Amino acid sequence: MPCFYKHKNMSKNSKKKKRAAAGKAAKKMERFELLNPHSAGIDIGSMLMVVSYTDKEGMINLREFDSFTSSLYELAELLQKEGVEKVVMEATGPYWEAIYNILEKHGMEMFLVNPSHYRNVSAQKTDINDAQWLHQLLAHGLIRNSHIAPELYRELRQYLHEREIYQNHKSDSLNRMQKTLTLMNVKFQHLISDVEGVSGMKLLRAISSGISDPQTLLARIDVTKLKASPEDLLSSLQGDYKQHYIHILSNTLKSYDFFKEQMLAYESHIEQTLRELLACNGEQKTAIQKKTRMVRKNQYSFNLKDYLLGIFGIDLTEVEGLDEIGLLTILAVTGTNMKKWPTAEHFASWLNLSPRPKISGGKVIGYEKRASNNPATQAFRLAAHCLWQSKGPMGQQYRRLAATKGSKKAIKAIARKLAVIFYHMVLNKQAFDATKVQPDLEQQKARKIARLQKEAAKLGLTIQKAA
Repeated sequence: MPCFYKHKNMSKNSKKKKRAAAGKAAKKMERFELLNPHSAGIDIGSMLMVVSYTDKEGMINLREFDSFTSSLYELAELLQKEGVEKVVMEATGPYWEAIYNILEKHGMEMFLVNPSHYRNVSAQKTDINDAQWLHQLLAHGLIRNSHIAPELYRELRQYLHEREIYQNHKSDSLNRMQKTLTLMNVKFQHLISDVEGVSGMKLLRAISSGISDPQTLLARIDVTKLKASPEDLLSSLQGDYKQHYIHILSNTLKSYDFFKEQMLAYESHIEQTLRELLACNGEQKTAIQKKTRMVRKNQYSFNLKDYLLGIFGIDLTEVEGLDEIGLLTILAVTGTNMKKWPTAEHFASWLNLSPRPKISGGKVIGYEKRASNNPATQAFRLAAHCLWQSKGPMGQQYRRLAATKGSKKAIKAIARKLAVIFYHMVLNKQAFDATKVQPDLEQQKARKIARLQKEAAKLGLTIQKAA
């Protein structure tokens, strides 16, 4: 397996090579070839679409369309009639998704580009200039397409996003209920490990129903399953049970139940989408067993591990740090076709997990810092951060890097290593081999001895091996 972190050092003879290349015989400048004659470029707006396309006679045409659905289908039929095969557009907010889906259904190859990569070079920026500039770049093959997963994966990603929104709302409702309990001077939430657990929810529902007697409330739960003593629990249930606090707690609890119901509703849609992905997988069908364990907190109510095993073809949860929820997020973004990225280095760079050196004058003068909202990147970084207490080789490597380089660089380095492992396992359908991530103990020992000898030499001492 490739090394998880590479530094590309500049060659000592790089300047000599540059001089040699500069001294070669001059050659005539070549013109750009027309690689995609049947192409089009669209400038996307909230209410206006400007399209530049090449018709069957090879002439460039400009048309304007509004953004209503009927107009978008009219645009798609026009491009299909003129024989347009490839269409490029900028990723402008959410406005590109509707026309992208419609043109994709009409059999055209879609190119979605980052607006910051292809700025119009002319001084005056207009919708017409943008459409013509994108069209010209695509016609000459100068467009770098963004990664857009197939439609089923895009649906899965939207479902996950909506479920996460309701999950955050549910957590906010739970925090507001605990604040209300604090205002009532009820302290049981500090004595039990999880307010969202069985005992905590029983007490919340009992209090919101109007019960204020501590003895009656304590009888609702099983005290033997809690670490706190019955006396402390009884004292914690004594509070200021004012009526308006009860009303606020009751309404907030209704909001909590509503958000939890919405999460379960989206889970049914997510499971249905995973079934469709299994059907499209084309491999041997995997038997999905029902989940027998109790669903805790924000876990899924169905057996997510079996679905992931059937879609990926391998068990990625064997990798230290990768769990089912994180893998589902990564699946919705990347899909299972790793051939879109030529190498694991390309995949790590797309995830913004690789160093980006700034080189000037043949020297590395720094590294570019780039923020990323990619959910897959966040999932890999979260998996790396969860390894800080792990006793495995990945956890040891994280703590070693965190001690020398800092936690931020350690998270990025381990996240890149997890991404490389994920890439090779999905691409080659290869099971996880833990021996490839085991540290070289002899090498670590030799480095430690060399470091101690160096420190001893500074103090005028020598270190000898014990007999």
